[in-house]
Amino acid sequence: MSAPNPAMAPQLSSRTPSGIEVPVALSARDVEPAAIGAPGRYPFTRGIFPDGFRGRLWTVRQYSGFGTAEETNARYRFLLERGQTGLSVALDLPTQCGYDPVDPMARPEVGKVGVSLSSLAEMEALFAGIDLARISTSFTINGTAAIVLAMYAACADRRGVARERLTGTIQNDILKEYVARGTWIWPVAPSLRLIADSILFANDAMPRFNPISIAGAHVRDAGCTAAEEMAYTLANGLAYVDELLARGGDAARFAQRLSFFFYVHMDLFEEVAKFRAGRRLWARLMKERYGVEDPRAQMFRFGVVCGGSSLVAPQPYNNAVRVAVETLAAVMGGAQSIFTCAYDEPFQIPTEFSAELALRTQQIVAYESGVARTVDPLGGSYYVEWLTDRMEEEMRAIMARIEQRGGARKAIEEGWLQAQVARRALERKRRVDSGELPVVGLNCFAREDGAHAFGETFRVDPQSAARVLERYHALRERRDNAAVERELASLQAAAARGGANLMPRLVDCCHAYATVGEMVERLKRVWGEFREPASL
Repeated sequence: MSAPNPAMAPQLSSRTPSGIEVPVALSARDVEPAAIGAPGRYPFTRGIFPDGFRGRLWTVRQYSGFGTAEETNARYRFLLERGQTGLSVALDLPTQCGYDPVDPMARPEVGKVGVSLSSLAEMEALFAGIDLARISTSFTINGTAAIVLAMYAACADRRGVARERLTGTIQNDILKEYVARGTWIWPVAPSLRLIADSILFANDAMPRFNPISIAGAHVRDAGCTAAEEMAYTLANGLAYVDELLARGGDAARFAQRLSFFFYVHMDLFEEVAKFRAGRRLWARLMKERYGVEDPRAQMFRFGVVCGGSSLVAPQPYNNAVRVAVETLAAVMGGAQSIFTCAYDEPFQIPTEFSAELALRTQQIVAYESGVARTVDPLGGSYYVEWLTDRMEEEMRAIMARIEQRGGARKAIEEGWLQAQVARRALERKRRVDSGELPVVGLNCFAREDGAHAFGETFRVDPQSAARVLERYHALRERRDNAAVERELASLQAAAARGGANLMPRLVDCCHAYATVGEMVERLKRVWGEFREPASL
């Protein structure tokens, strides 16, 4: 196939990005009205709340974090002053992968793609002047999620904030890390144990906090279709439910705090149908597979990112339009939390200007567009109802293939699921390169001169890493290192014994100002590290 002329208009496809062939027209004959249901009622196709956003608007979060805790704290204050209603914490790669900033593996990445958060001291600085009892905080962290959750609980303890008042979400989804991102640390089995520990701990100690956000977002950004994103995520969700049940958990209780997390891409109707179908399918699975009758435990609560790999560097201001379309899809799909990417995120940390514009996008959609005025505004559309049914069929078929492999856990341990994602990523790349998948400004309607104009540039302070290291060394000098050693030894012994919930010991380690790297290393001594299997 010859390369496309990037200046010419592409041909409209009759298929959605998930490969579903769309009829030219649909009618009442294609829709079963009884299957649509009512908002706030099982199987929740039209949303989990009967009054939609009229009762409460979605949480407006902007994902942010860079450099030092103090620098990120200043950005949080900037966004909160401009109407953001929740925080979304971006952590740097060393924190995500369990390295302290002094580790040779960590030094080049300290504070680069998120804030460095190596100890309770950094957590205290990150939230200085922010009321933990009044703000909902989301942490995008996985391998070290239990440690960060323990750190947040310890921070609240130090502030005198009762743990039961804490609200927010921690991603804590290690299965999708094995599949799509790679910030794993330990093997699958002990990682699942730690996730179950954190969920069971939070159910008792932090009952308003969502201790996991099962994330399809990263498999989507890795190249999967909308149907695959949802199917892989629900399959991972079932694996977590099975692990919790094996630990003696009560599904009617712990399922009330399970949440999900997705990307929103550019096919507006497919994205809306994805969320409606996923919400319905999860409710049915909880009821039919696990016998859960409490509607609160059947509900599919989810947050989204509008942006990600759908944004491109060429003609970057086009990304602001993309994010607006994706925000509409998120709202009409019934998201509980929304983060809108800034137009410059394909090539830099957002500036204050671009971050504020992304925030304003949510606010314009919320207060000017009218789409939040009624529940499920696209419900009853022939196309949307038909597409919702087709998406559920696609999801069920994909999940059935995973079940044939022995479930998500086994499919990951054998490398099968990783191979599926890799193949789909290659396919998507070829579709973009050929022009079959149009991306305005990249492979169609491109600038002949190749100019990619954009506004101001954001640069992380080059001294930020040095300040992080200085604070790290100062902490180690002033803390009670004997107490740190006692708590770390207790953590390691408990991990070796098995059975005991490790979260209280992680909280104790945090209170002693043990570092992320120190806690991770003690658990590595017991559990070892994950080794990626060869792709099939």
